[in-house]
Amino acid sequence: MLAPADDLSKTKGLGVIVFDKIINSIYMYKVNPEKENKEIIRKYRNLLQVWKTEHSEKDQEMVRKAFNLAVEAHSDMRRRSGEPYVFHPIEVATIAAEDIGLGKTSIIAALLHDVVEDTDYTLQDIQNLFGDQIAKIIDGLTKIEGIIPQENVSIQAENFKKIIYTLSEDVRVIFIKLADRLHNMRTLGAMPREKQLKIASETIYLYAPLAHRLGLNAIKSELEDLSFRYSQPTIYKSLSDKVKSKKKEYNAFVKSFSHPITDVLKAEKIDFKIEPFQRTIYSLWDKMSREELSFDEVHDVLSIRIIINNQEPLNEKVECFKVYSAITDIYKPNLNKFKDWISMPRANGYKALHATVMSKQGKWVDIQIRTQRMDEIAEKGYAAYWKYKGTEGSENGLDKWLRRIRQILKDTNEGSALNFLDDFKLNLFADEIFVYTPKGELKTLPLNSTALDFAYAIHTDLGNRCIGAKVNHRLVQLNHKLRSGDQVEIITSLKQKPKNEWLGLVTTARAKSRIEDALKEQKKSHKDLGVQKLQKYLDQLNQEFTKANISKIQRKLNINGLIDLYYLIATDHIDFRKIRMVFQEGEKNSWLNYIKKPFTFNKSTQAEKGLEKNLKDTLKNKPELVFLDPEKRDLNYVLSTCCNPIPGDDVVSFALSGKPMEIHRVNCKKAVKRMSQFGNQIVKTKWKKNESIAFLSALKITSIDSIGFIHKITKIISLDFKLNIRSFHLESSGGIIDVVIMVYVHDNECLNQLIHSIRKVKGVQKVNRPERPKTFDNINIK
Repeated sequence: MLAPADDLSKTKGLGVIVFDKIINSIYMYKVNPEKENKEIIRKYRNLLQVWKTEHSEKDQEMVRKAFNLAVEAHSDMRRRSGEPYVFHPIEVATIAAEDIGLGKTSIIAALLHDVVEDTDYTLQDIQNLFGDQIAKIIDGLTKIEGIIPQENVSIQAENFKKIIYTLSEDVRVIFIKLADRLHNMRTLGAMPREKQLKIASETIYLYAPLAHRLGLNAIKSELEDLSFRYSQPTIYKSLSDKVKSKKKEYNAFVKSFSHPITDVLKAEKIDFKIEPFQRTIYSLWDKMSREELSFDEVHDVLSIRIIINNQEPLNEKVECFKVYSAITDIYKPNLNKFKDWISMPRANGYKALHATVMSKQGKWVDIQIRTQRMDEIAEKGYAAYWKYKGTEGSENGLDKWLRRIRQILKDTNEGSALNFLDDFKLNLFADEIFVYTPKGELKTLPLNSTALDFAYAIHTDLGNRCIGAKVNHRLVQLNHKLRSGDQVEIITSLKQKPKNEWLGLVTTARAKSRIEDALKEQKKSHKDLGVQKLQKYLDQLNQEFTKANISKIQRKLNINGLIDLYYLIATDHIDFRKIRMVFQEGEKNSWLNYIKKPFTFNKSTQAEKGLEKNLKDTLKNKPELVFLDPEKRDLNYVLSTCCNPIPGDDVVSFALSGKPMEIHRVNCKKAVKRMSQFGNQIVKTKWKKNESIAFLSALKITSIDSIGFIHKITKIISLDFKLNIRSFHLESSGGIIDVVIMVYVHDNECLNQLIHSIRKVKGVQKVNRPERPKTFDNINIK
C-alpha cells in the first residue's frame, strides 16, 4: 500500500496519456512496482489539479481518504493489460472532475466505484466511512450479483435497469457510469475480440445515446468513435486515413473562409473566437451510410464554430443573431438548413444557431454560433448548469429530464429488463417533437409519436375515449404520426374503449401502460363467466378444477396469466375442444412414452443434440474461434436475412440455446442490439473460403438512363463474372435509373470486384451494397 498522500494538490500534473500510446504499449507492459507507485501518485496529483469545483480542506481530506482506500483495496489486482487496477478508478474520477465538472461526492464515489463489487469491502463499510449518500451512489454502480444466465434473460439489461432506477434519485450515478465506460473504452485494446464487440455494441446502443441525452457531447462523440474503431477497425482506419490526407486542404480552406468573417466581427467590436471542428469518424460513416454517399460527397466533414465571449446571459440571443446577420452579409445562406436552437433548445439543454452558407469556392459550410456559456453546456451537458446556478434556465433542463425518467419508471409496467430497456431507449433516447394543444400549450413527445400518444399525454380518460384527432384542423386517424409544430385536437366518444391493436399504434411508455391497464380491467369483467365455463368443461372431462390443471392449460396453450385465460374462455377464443385436446394429449403422451422409450428414439432430436454437442466441443477445444464452412454439416447455423452476410464479411455469431447459430455482419443493427443485451452468447467466427458455394447479396446502382444500360450490366455479371442473377428491379424517373439486383456471389472479394467493374460503365453514378435491402432470401445451412 502507498503511504497517505500529502500536499499533492500543490504539484503540477502531467496531463492525460494519449490513447494511441496506451494501445501501442498495452501488450508490452512490464511490472515495475517502484515506477507504478510513482505513476499512481502522478495520476492522483493530476486528479486534484483538474478538480475545479469549490472545495475545502476537509473535502480534500475526504478525497485523499477515498484514494488511499482504493489503493489498498485494489493493491493485489491488475487489469487485463497488466497495469495496476487502481489506475482505472483514478482515471474515472479524473474524467468525472475534468470532462463532466463534478465535485467532491462524485470524485469519492468514482474512486470507490469498484471496491464493493471487486474486493472484500462491503457497502456497509463504505457507509460507515463516507456516509449514506456515497454508499447509495456506489450501490447504484455495483452490478447485480446472483443472476443465473438463462434464455431470454439479459444480465446486461438487468444491470442497466438497476442503474436507471438509482439514476432517478441521484443523477451522479449515470455521470460516473459514463466516466467508467469512457475509460474502459479507451483501454479496450487489451480485451479479446468477442469482448470488444460486446462492450462496443453496448456502448453505441446504450451509453453513447445516454451521454447525448445528458448533453455530454464530447463524451458521446468519443464513445461513438471508440465503439466504431473496435467494431469495424478496417473501415475506421480507411476513413481516418482519408481525413488525415485532407488535413492541409482543410486548414487552407478554413483560413480563407474565416478571414472575412474575422474582419467584420472585429469591426462590430464583438469578442469572439473561431474554432474549426471536424466530424468524428463515426459521424462521418453514419452520414455516408444513411445517405449512401461517398467520402468526397460529404460536404460538412469540416465545419466552423463561432463562440462569443458574452458576460450577459439575458443578451445571448441578440448577440448570436448579430453574428449570424454579419456572416450572411458575406456568404449566402441556405434557408432550409437554418436551425434556431436558442428559441427552442434541444431536449438535452443544447442551445445554438445553426446555419449553412455557400463559400466563395462553391462549397456549403456549416456554421454553429453560440456563447461561451452555451459552448460549455454543449460539451459538458447538464452538469455544466450547476456552474451557472442562479442564471436563466439553470438546472431546469436536468430537473425536467429527471422528471421524465421518474414518469417513465412509473408508467412502465413490470416485466422483463429487455422490455424496460426498449421502452426507456425509445422514450428518452429518441429525438423529440414539440406539438401544441388547441389552446396553444406546448407539449413535448418522442419522435414518431402518434395522435393517440398525444391523447394519453394529456389525460388517461382522453386517450381511452379517443376515436380520432384533428391535426392543424385536418381530420386524421389514431395512428397519424405527429411532427414538430403540429396543433392537435382530440376527438372522443363515450362509447369508445381501448382495443388490443392500439398497442401497435403508440410509441410512449405512458400510452402503452395506460392501454394495458384498461385492457386488463376489461378482461377482469369476464372473470366470473370464464370460471363458470372452465368449471363446466373440466366436469365434462372428469377433471378437477385445481391449480395444477389450470397451470397445465396455461402451459399447453401458451397463456401468461389467469386474467387472459378466463377472458379467452369467456369470449369463446378457447372452447371445449381445445381444453379436451390439452388433457387428451397428456394421456396419450404418458402411456406412449412408457412403451416407446425402451425401444425407440427420435432421430431429429438425436441429430440436433449431436450438432449441439459438436458445437460445444468446438468451442471448448478452441473457444476463441469457430470456422464457418458451407460444405460441412457438423455445425448448425443460419445466415441472418437482416444483413445477409457473405464470406469475407466481418461477422459475429450468437450461440443460441436449442437453435442454430445466428450469423450477422458486425455492423448489422440487429446484431448490435443483441450484443448489447446478450454479450455472453457471442462466438468469434471466421469464414472458410469456398469458390463452389454461392451466397445471395444485393447491389444498388444509380445511373443516367441510356440505351443498352441493362444489357451492359447483365453482361458484366453473367458473362464476365459468370454469376447468377436472382432478381432485377429497375425504376426510372427524370432520366435517372435506380436498380437493385440480387446476385449470387462467392465472397466479399468477388462482390467488390464486381462493384469496381460496374462503376466503369459510362453513366453509372453510384454502386454500393445496401446495408439492408428490401428483400432477402433466408439461407439456412444445416
